[in-house]
Amino acid sequence: MHPRSLALAAVCGAALLAPASLPPASAEPNTPQKPAAAPPSVREGGVGAAALLAAVRGCRQISHGRYRSDDGARADIPVCGRRGAVYWKADLDVDCDGRPGRHCNRRTDPLFLNATAHQQSDGRQLSAERLPYVVVPGASRIWKPARSGIRGGTVAALVHRDKVLYAVVGDTGPADLIGEASYAAARALGIDPDPVRGGTADDVTYILFPGTTARPIESHRAAVKAGETAARKFVTAH
Repeated sequence: MHPRSLALAAVCGAALLAPASLPPASAEPNTPQKPAAAPPSVREGGVGAAALLAAVRGCRQISHGRYRSDDGARADIPVCGRRGAVYWKADLDVDCDGRPGRHCNRRTDPLFLNATAHQQSDGRQLSAERLPYVVVPGASRIWKPARSGIRGGTVAALVHRDKVLYAVVGDTGPADLIGEASYAAARALGIDPDPVRGGTADDVTYILFPGTTARPIESHRAAVKAGETAARKFVTAH
């Protein structure tokens, strides 16, 4: 379920009752499109999924509470920490926010926002279609990501089944929900990237490396290079 599912249901319900209104002619067409270009690989770098999962086995909880994966779900997901990494295990809901494109716009996602918490080096919003990024919860009494060294551009490794994908922290979500990544991240991991019906309830492990940053934030190549170095150091230490 999409983390904004309750609000989405309200929007869709209202759309059924209200007269239809068409967007300006310049808006993106609501027609099927070819998928956006995927990141170069879903087994990136030389550190495998098994090694990363072994390094984050168990949990030393650093959050002061637990998160829900979706609206209405039980709060049972802790944020864990070990030297060199902050991590959690959750589902994956699709974030399409940021710079509008063929697949991420207000037609494809009724709750689309044309902004992300962090921007590219040129000042433009991030592209959820092209950049693998993860969403961290907004600061709250449960957890304040910045206090754990998590900021915009912090590199993360996403592990789903036998796939490893490097990404960056690119957006901020609700303060009580966790488990969200961009359209590009979902697609690269073999997960349905549709912002309304897509995502997966299967486990995805999110491993963030505090102090490791991709520069510029919009460079996936930079994220892979920095992420592999951090991941190798982390699994060797554990």
